[in-house]
Amino acid sequence: MKKFLACVLSASMMLGLLAGCAGAGSSSGNAPASSGAAVSTPAVSGDNVLKIGVFEPSTGDSASGGKKEMLGMQYANSETPTVTVGGQEYQIQLVYADNGSSTDKALTAATQLVSEGVSLVLGSYGSGVSIAAGPTFGNAGLPAIGVTCTNPMVTAGNDYYFRICFLDPFQGTVLANFAMEKFQAKTAYLLGEAGNEYDQGLINFFEQAFTAAGGKVIKDAFPTNNSDFNSYLNKAKAEGADVIFTPVSIAYATQIISQAASLGIDIPFLGSDTLDDNMVLEAAKGTDVQLYVSTFYQEGGNPEFDAGIKEYINTASGALEANGGNDTVAAVSAMGYDAYYVALEAIKAADSVDPAAIKAALWDVEHDGVSGHIAFDDENGDAVRDTAYIKHSTNDGAWELETQQTVQ
Repeated sequence: MKKFLACVLSASMMLGLLAGCAGAGSSSGNAPASSGAAVSTPAVSGDNVLKIGVFEPSTGDSASGGKKEMLGMQYANSETPTVTVGGQEYQIQLVYADNGSSTDKALTAATQLVSEGVSLVLGSYGSGVSIAAGPTFGNAGLPAIGVTCTNPMVTAGNDYYFRICFLDPFQGTVLANFAMEKFQAKTAYLLGEAGNEYDQGLINFFEQAFTAAGGKVIKDAFPTNNSDFNSYLNKAKAEGADVIFTPVSIAYATQIISQAASLGIDIPFLGSDTLDDNMVLEAAKGTDVQLYVSTFYQEGGNPEFDAGIKEYINTASGALEANGGNDTVAAVSAMGYDAYYVALEAIKAADSVDPAAIKAALWDVEHDGVSGHIAFDDENGDAVRDTAYIKHSTNDGAWELETQQTVQ
Protein backbone atom coordinates (compact mmCIF):
# COMPACT_ATOMS: atom_id res chain seq x y z
CA MET A 1 0.00 0.00 0.00
CA LYS A 2 2.81 2.42 0.82
CA LYS A 3 4.43 1.68 -2.52
CA PHE A 4 1.10 2.22 -4.32
CA LEU A 5 0.47 5.56 -2.61
CA ALA A 6 4.03 6.63 -3.33
CA CYS A 7 3.60 5.89 -7.02
CA VAL A 8 0.31 7.79 -7.17
CA LEU A 9 1.90 10.81 -5.51
CA SER A 10 4.87 10.57 -7.84
CA ALA A 11 2.66 10.49 -10.93
CA SER A 12 0.74 13.54 -9.77
CA MET A 13 3.96 15.51 -9.49
CA MET A 14 5.74 14.44 -12.68
CA LEU A 15 4.80 17.66 -14.46
CA GLY A 16 7.07 19.38 -11.98
CA LEU A 17 10.00 17.19 -12.98
CA LEU A 18 12.47 20.00 -13.20
CA ALA A 19 11.27 21.83 -10.11
CA GLY A 20 13.80 20.01 -7.94
CA CYS A 21 16.71 21.13 -10.13
CA ALA A 22 18.88 23.92 -8.79
CA GLY A 23 20.24 26.69 -10.95
CA ALA A 24 23.85 27.24 -11.79
CA GLY A 25 26.35 27.39 -8.94
CA SER A 26 25.36 27.65 -5.29
CA SER A 27 27.42 28.50 -2.26
CA SER A 28 25.48 25.88 -0.31
CA GLY A 29 27.77 23.26 -1.81
CA ASN A 30 30.52 24.50 0.48
CA ALA A 31 30.68 23.03 3.95
CA PRO A 32 30.58 26.26 5.96
CA ALA A 33 33.61 26.87 8.13
CA SER A 34 31.39 27.51 11.13
CA SER A 35 29.71 24.12 10.81
CA GLY A 36 32.82 22.07 11.44
CA ALA A 37 31.81 19.80 8.54
CA ALA A 38 34.39 17.19 7.65
CA VAL A 39 35.63 18.27 4.22
CA SER A 40 34.76 21.30 2.14
CA THR A 41 33.12 20.27 -1.14
CA PRO A 42 33.63 22.83 -3.92
CA ALA A 43 30.51 24.54 -5.25
CA VAL A 44 29.55 23.11 -8.64
CA SER A 45 28.54 25.00 -11.73
CA GLY A 46 26.52 24.24 -14.83
CA ASP A 47 22.89 24.22 -15.88
CA ASN A 48 22.08 20.85 -14.30
CA VAL A 49 22.77 20.56 -10.58
CA LEU A 50 21.18 17.95 -8.32
CA LYS A 51 21.35 18.70 -4.62
CA ILE A 52 21.62 15.99 -1.99
CA GLY A 53 21.15 17.17 1.58
CA VAL A 54 23.61 16.02 4.25
CA PHE A 55 21.87 16.07 7.64
CA GLU A 56 24.65 15.26 10.10
CA PRO A 57 26.18 16.51 13.36
CA SER A 58 29.46 18.37 12.84
CA THR A 59 29.24 19.93 16.31
CA GLY A 60 28.07 18.63 19.69
CA ASP A 61 28.54 15.27 21.39
CA SER A 62 28.10 13.24 18.20
CA ALA A 63 30.33 15.40 15.98
CA SER A 64 33.09 12.78 15.75
CA GLY A 65 30.70 10.16 14.36
CA GLY A 66 28.91 12.65 12.13
CA LYS A 67 32.13 13.84 10.52
CA LYS A 68 33.23 10.26 9.82
CA GLU A 69 29.83 9.44 8.34
CA MET A 70 30.14 12.49 6.08
CA LEU A 71 33.62 11.36 5.00
CA GLY A 72 32.06 8.27 3.42
CA MET A 73 29.57 10.41 1.48
CA GLN A 74 32.27 12.87 0.42
CA TYR A 75 34.57 10.11 -0.76
CA ALA A 76 31.72 8.59 -2.78
CA ASN A 77 30.92 12.02 -4.24
CA SER A 78 34.56 12.44 -5.28
CA GLU A 79 34.37 9.06 -7.03
CA THR A 80 31.00 9.65 -8.69
CA PRO A 81 30.21 13.38 -8.90
CA THR A 82 27.58 13.11 -11.64
CA VAL A 83 24.42 11.17 -12.49
CA THR A 84 22.43 10.92 -15.71
CA VAL A 85 18.76 11.87 -15.43
CA GLY A 86 16.40 12.15 -18.41
CA GLY A 87 19.32 11.79 -20.79
CA GLN A 88 21.17 14.73 -19.21
CA GLU A 89 24.17 14.75 -16.94
CA TYR A 90 23.69 16.36 -13.53
CA GLN A 91 26.45 17.51 -11.19
CA ILE A 92 25.76 16.23 -7.66
CA GLN A 93 26.13 18.87 -4.99
CA LEU A 94 26.25 17.93 -1.30
CA VAL A 95 24.43 20.53 0.78
CA TYR A 96 25.36 20.47 4.47
CA ALA A 97 23.21 21.22 7.51
CA ASP A 98 24.68 20.71 10.97
CA ASN A 99 22.06 19.26 13.33
CA GLY A 100 24.35 19.99 16.29
CA SER A 101 23.78 16.56 17.89
CA SER A 102 20.62 17.99 19.51
CA THR A 103 16.91 17.67 18.81
CA ASP A 104 16.25 21.42 18.85
CA LYS A 105 19.01 22.22 16.34
CA ALA A 106 17.86 19.26 14.24
CA LEU A 107 14.63 21.09 13.35
CA THR A 108 16.55 24.14 12.16
CA ALA A 109 18.90 22.00 10.08
CA ALA A 110 16.02 20.04 8.53
CA THR A 111 14.18 23.25 7.65
CA GLN A 112 17.36 24.62 6.07
CA LEU A 113 17.66 21.59 3.77
CA VAL A 114 14.01 21.88 2.74
CA SER A 115 14.54 25.54 1.85
CA GLU A 116 17.68 24.68 -0.14
CA GLY A 117 15.58 22.61 -2.56
CA VAL A 118 17.47 19.32 -2.15
CA SER A 119 16.07 16.25 -3.90
CA LEU A 120 16.67 13.90 -0.99
CA VAL A 121 18.53 13.78 2.33
CA LEU A 122 21.22 11.52 3.80
CA GLY A 123 21.57 11.13 7.59
CA SER A 124 21.80 11.25 10.42
CA TYR A 125 24.33 9.82 12.78
CA GLY A 126 22.14 9.73 15.88
CA SER A 127 18.57 8.51 16.24
CA GLY A 128 17.26 11.37 18.39
CA VAL A 129 18.01 14.04 15.79
CA SER A 130 16.58 11.85 13.02
CA ILE A 131 13.35 11.30 14.95
CA ALA A 132 13.08 15.04 15.61
CA ALA A 133 13.59 15.98 11.95
CA GLY A 134 11.38 13.25 10.48
CA PRO A 135 8.10 15.24 10.45
CA THR A 136 9.82 18.20 8.75
CA PHE A 137 11.06 16.00 5.92
CA GLY A 138 7.74 14.17 5.69
CA ASN A 139 5.64 17.34 5.59
CA ALA A 140 7.87 18.69 2.82
CA GLY A 141 7.55 15.48 0.80
CA LEU A 142 11.32 15.02 0.98
CA PRO A 143 12.72 11.47 1.20
CA ALA A 144 15.50 10.82 3.69
CA ILE A 145 17.86 7.86 3.93
CA GLY A 146 19.02 7.19 7.48
CA VAL A 147 22.57 5.91 7.62
CA THR A 148 23.27 4.69 11.17
CA CYS A 149 20.17 5.88 13.10
CA THR A 150 19.08 2.56 14.59
CA ASN A 151 16.05 3.42 16.78
CA PRO A 152 12.79 1.97 15.34
CA MET A 153 10.99 5.31 15.80
CA VAL A 154 13.00 6.93 12.99
CA THR A 155 10.90 5.29 10.27
CA ALA A 156 7.77 4.30 12.22
CA GLY A 157 4.82 6.32 10.94
CA ASN A 158 6.93 8.25 8.43
CA ASP A 159 6.67 7.11 4.81
CA TYR A 160 9.50 9.43 3.81
CA TYR A 161 12.25 8.10 6.10
CA PHE A 162 14.18 5.03 4.96
CA ARG A 163 17.38 3.62 6.44
CA ILE A 164 20.24 1.29 5.48
CA CYS A 165 21.38 0.11 8.94
CA PHE A 166 20.17 -2.62 11.28
CA LEU A 167 17.72 -1.68 14.06
CA ASP A 168 18.09 -1.57 17.83
CA PRO A 169 15.81 -4.55 18.63
CA PHE A 170 18.27 -6.59 16.57
CA GLN A 171 21.37 -4.89 17.98
CA GLY A 172 20.18 -5.22 21.59
CA THR A 173 19.48 -8.91 21.08
CA VAL A 174 22.86 -9.47 19.40
CA LEU A 175 24.70 -7.93 22.35
CA ALA A 176 22.63 -9.73 24.99
CA ASN A 177 23.29 -13.06 23.27
CA PHE A 178 26.98 -12.23 22.96
CA ALA A 179 27.20 -11.39 26.68
CA MET A 180 25.81 -14.78 27.60
CA GLU A 181 27.78 -16.77 25.04
CA LYS A 182 31.16 -15.06 25.48
CA PHE A 183 31.14 -14.35 29.22
CA GLN A 184 28.40 -16.69 30.53
CA ALA A 185 26.96 -13.49 31.98
CA LYS A 186 24.13 -13.81 34.48
CA THR A 187 23.99 -10.18 35.71
CA ALA A 188 24.32 -7.14 33.46
CA TYR A 189 24.69 -3.51 34.55
CA LEU A 190 22.96 -1.16 32.09
CA LEU A 191 23.94 2.52 31.98
CA GLY A 192 22.69 5.27 29.67
CA GLU A 193 21.83 8.95 29.53
CA ALA A 194 18.43 9.83 30.99
CA GLY A 195 15.91 10.89 28.34
CA ASN A 196 18.09 9.84 25.42
CA GLU A 197 15.92 7.89 22.95
CA TYR A 198 18.86 5.95 21.53
CA ASP A 199 20.43 4.97 24.87
CA GLN A 200 17.20 4.05 26.61
CA GLY A 201 15.74 2.27 23.60
CA LEU A 202 18.77 0.02 23.24
CA ILE A 203 18.91 -0.62 26.98
CA ASN A 204 15.28 -1.78 26.91
CA PHE A 205 15.89 -4.12 23.96
CA PHE A 206 19.01 -5.57 25.62
CA GLU A 207 17.07 -6.05 28.86
CA GLN A 208 14.21 -7.84 27.09
CA ALA A 209 16.54 -10.32 25.40
CA PHE A 210 18.82 -10.80 28.42
CA THR A 211 16.04 -11.39 30.96
CA ALA A 212 14.12 -13.62 28.55
CA ALA A 213 17.19 -15.86 28.51
CA GLY A 214 17.27 -15.96 32.32
CA GLY A 215 19.63 -13.06 33.07
CA LYS A 216 19.27 -10.31 35.67
CA VAL A 217 19.79 -6.59 35.00
CA ILE A 218 20.63 -3.55 37.14
CA LYS A 219 19.84 -0.22 35.48
CA ASP A 220 20.93 3.34 36.04
CA ALA A 221 20.49 6.57 34.06
CA PHE A 222 22.85 9.51 34.43
CA PRO A 223 21.82 13.15 33.86
CA THR A 224 22.75 15.07 30.71
CA ASN A 225 26.20 16.72 30.91
CA ASN A 226 27.32 14.35 33.65
CA SER A 227 31.10 13.94 33.79
CA ASP A 228 31.69 11.81 36.91
CA PHE A 229 30.89 8.13 36.44
CA ASN A 230 32.81 6.71 39.38
CA SER A 231 29.74 6.03 41.51
CA TYR A 232 28.03 4.16 38.67
CA LEU A 233 31.12 2.07 37.91
CA ASN A 234 31.66 1.24 41.57
CA LYS A 235 28.02 0.20 41.85
CA ALA A 236 28.39 -2.18 38.91
CA LYS A 237 31.37 -3.77 40.64
CA ALA A 238 29.69 -3.92 44.05
CA GLU A 239 26.55 -5.51 42.60
CA GLY A 240 28.58 -8.29 40.99
CA ALA A 241 27.84 -7.41 37.36
CA ASP A 242 29.34 -9.80 34.82
CA VAL A 243 29.15 -7.22 32.01
CA ILE A 244 28.50 -3.49 31.72
CA PHE A 245 26.34 -2.44 28.77
CA THR A 246 26.57 1.29 28.03
CA PRO A 247 25.24 2.37 24.59
CA VAL A 248 26.17 6.05 25.01
CA SER A 249 27.55 8.85 22.86
CA ILE A 250 31.23 9.04 21.94
CA ALA A 251 31.80 11.91 24.38
CA TYR A 252 30.36 9.98 27.33
CA ALA A 253 32.02 6.72 26.30
CA THR A 254 35.52 8.21 26.38
CA GLN A 255 34.91 9.45 29.93
CA ILE A 256 33.43 6.16 31.11
CA ILE A 257 36.29 4.10 29.68
CA SER A 258 38.96 6.45 31.07
CA GLN A 259 37.40 6.46 34.54
CA ALA A 260 36.92 2.68 34.49
CA ALA A 261 40.63 2.29 33.74
CA SER A 262 41.53 4.58 36.68
CA LEU A 263 39.33 2.53 39.00
CA GLY A 264 40.75 -0.77 37.80
CA ILE A 265 37.33 -2.06 36.68
CA ASP A 266 37.88 -5.47 35.10
CA ILE A 267 34.26 -6.10 34.10
CA PRO A 268 33.89 -6.41 30.30
CA PHE A 269 32.22 -3.42 28.64
CA LEU A 270 29.70 -3.91 25.85
CA GLY A 271 28.99 -0.94 23.61
CA SER A 272 26.74 -0.32 20.65
CA ASP A 273 27.64 1.15 17.26
CA THR A 274 28.25 4.62 18.75
CA LEU A 275 31.33 3.34 20.58
CA ASP A 276 32.87 2.18 17.30
CA ASP A 277 35.05 5.29 17.05
CA ASN A 278 38.78 5.96 17.19
CA MET A 279 38.27 8.50 20.00
CA VAL A 280 36.93 5.64 22.12
CA LEU A 281 39.87 3.50 20.99
CA GLU A 282 42.21 6.24 22.17
CA ALA A 283 40.54 6.26 25.59
CA ALA A 284 41.10 2.49 25.87
CA LYS A 285 44.69 2.64 24.58
CA GLY A 286 47.26 1.52 27.14
CA THR A 287 44.61 0.32 29.61
CA ASP A 288 43.35 -3.09 30.71
CA VAL A 289 39.73 -2.25 29.92
CA GLN A 290 37.89 -5.02 28.06
CA LEU A 291 35.77 -3.28 25.40
CA TYR A 292 33.50 -4.96 22.85
CA VAL A 293 31.21 -3.18 20.38
CA SER A 294 28.63 -4.08 17.78
CA THR A 295 28.92 -2.33 14.45
CA PHE A 296 28.11 -2.27 10.73
CA TYR A 297 31.52 -2.84 9.13
CA GLN A 298 35.06 -3.86 10.03
CA GLU A 299 38.15 -2.62 8.20
CA GLY A 300 39.30 -5.42 5.93
CA GLY A 301 35.79 -6.30 4.82
CA ASN A 302 36.33 -4.67 1.41
CA PRO A 303 40.04 -4.09 0.67
CA GLU A 304 39.39 -1.98 -2.43
CA PHE A 305 37.15 0.41 -0.49
CA ASP A 306 39.55 0.49 2.45
CA ALA A 307 42.48 1.44 0.22
CA GLY A 308 40.48 4.11 -1.59
CA ILE A 309 39.08 5.85 1.45
CA LYS A 310 42.43 5.70 3.26
CA GLU A 311 44.01 7.54 0.33
CA TYR A 312 41.17 10.06 0.44
CA ILE A 313 41.54 10.57 4.20
CA ASN A 314 45.28 11.17 3.79
CA THR A 315 45.04 13.54 0.82
CA ALA A 316 41.74 15.47 0.88
CA SER A 317 41.85 18.80 2.68
CA GLY A 318 40.55 18.47 6.24
CA ALA A 319 39.80 14.73 5.96
CA LEU A 320 42.51 13.43 8.29
CA GLU A 321 41.45 15.86 11.01
CA ALA A 322 37.80 14.91 10.52
CA ASN A 323 38.74 11.24 10.91
CA GLY A 324 40.33 11.87 14.30
CA GLY A 325 43.93 12.23 13.15
CA ASN A 326 44.53 8.78 11.69
CA ASP A 327 43.29 6.76 8.71
CA THR A 328 41.43 4.03 10.61
CA VAL A 329 38.35 3.18 8.54
CA ALA A 330 35.22 3.78 10.62
CA ALA A 331 32.14 1.65 10.08
CA VAL A 332 30.03 4.81 9.77
CA SER A 333 32.24 5.95 6.87
CA ALA A 334 31.47 2.73 5.04
CA MET A 335 27.78 3.29 5.75
CA GLY A 336 27.90 6.90 4.53
CA TYR A 337 29.56 5.66 1.35
CA ASP A 338 26.85 3.05 0.82
CA ALA A 339 24.07 5.56 1.52
CA TYR A 340 25.35 7.85 -1.24
CA TYR A 341 25.23 5.03 -3.78
CA VAL A 342 21.78 3.91 -2.62
CA ALA A 343 20.64 7.49 -3.26
CA LEU A 344 22.14 7.37 -6.75
CA GLU A 345 20.36 4.07 -7.47
CA ALA A 346 17.03 5.66 -6.47
CA ILE A 347 17.67 8.74 -8.63
CA LYS A 348 18.55 6.58 -11.63
CA ALA A 349 15.55 4.30 -11.08
CA ALA A 350 13.25 7.33 -10.85
CA ASP A 351 15.02 8.97 -13.82
CA SER A 352 14.05 12.20 -12.11
CA VAL A 353 15.28 14.86 -9.71
CA ASP A 354 11.77 15.21 -8.26
CA PRO A 355 11.64 14.13 -4.58
CA ALA A 356 8.30 12.32 -5.01
CA ALA A 357 9.60 10.21 -7.88
CA ILE A 358 12.80 9.39 -5.98
CA LYS A 359 10.82 8.42 -2.90
CA ALA A 360 8.59 6.11 -4.97
CA ALA A 361 11.66 4.45 -6.50
CA LEU A 362 13.42 3.93 -3.16
CA TRP A 363 11.09 1.12 -2.06
CA ASP A 364 12.45 -1.21 -4.74
CA VAL A 365 16.10 -0.18 -4.70
CA GLU A 366 18.66 -2.88 -3.98
CA HIS A 367 22.39 -2.29 -3.75
CA ASP A 368 25.41 -4.45 -2.97
CA GLY A 369 27.43 -2.09 -0.83
CA VAL A 370 30.73 -2.43 0.99
CA SER A 371 28.76 -3.10 4.20
CA GLY A 372 26.64 -5.82 2.56
CA HIS A 373 23.46 -6.18 0.53
CA ILE A 374 20.95 -3.38 1.05
CA ALA A 375 17.20 -3.65 0.40
CA PHE A 376 14.17 -2.14 2.13
CA ASP A 377 11.21 -3.89 3.71
CA ASP A 378 7.67 -3.11 2.53
CA GLU A 379 6.39 -1.94 5.90
CA ASN A 380 8.63 0.87 7.10
CA GLY A 381 11.43 1.27 4.58
CA ASP A 382 13.89 -0.34 6.99
CA ALA A 383 16.91 -2.22 5.72
CA VAL A 384 16.69 -5.99 5.66
CA ARG A 385 19.77 -6.88 7.74
CA ASP A 386 20.49 -9.95 9.85
CA THR A 387 24.20 -9.68 10.70
CA ALA A 388 26.32 -7.46 12.95
CA TYR A 389 30.07 -7.31 13.45
CA ILE A 390 31.32 -7.69 17.04
CA LYS A 391 34.85 -6.40 17.57
CA HIS A 392 37.07 -5.64 20.53
CA SER A 393 39.69 -3.06 21.34
CA THR A 394 43.25 -4.40 21.30
CA ASN A 395 44.11 -1.54 23.70
CA ASP A 396 46.91 -0.42 21.41
CA GLY A 397 44.76 1.79 19.21
CA ALA A 398 43.06 -0.77 16.97
CA TRP A 399 39.94 -2.88 16.65
CA GLU A 400 40.07 -6.62 16.10
CA LEU A 401 37.15 -8.63 14.75
CA GLU A 402 35.70 -10.92 17.42
CA THR A 403 32.81 -12.54 15.53
CA GLN A 404 29.88 -11.93 13.22
CA GLN A 405 26.61 -12.36 15.07
CA THR A 406 23.34 -13.26 13.36
CA VAL A 407 19.79 -13.09 14.71
CA GLN A 408 16.87 -14.22 12.56
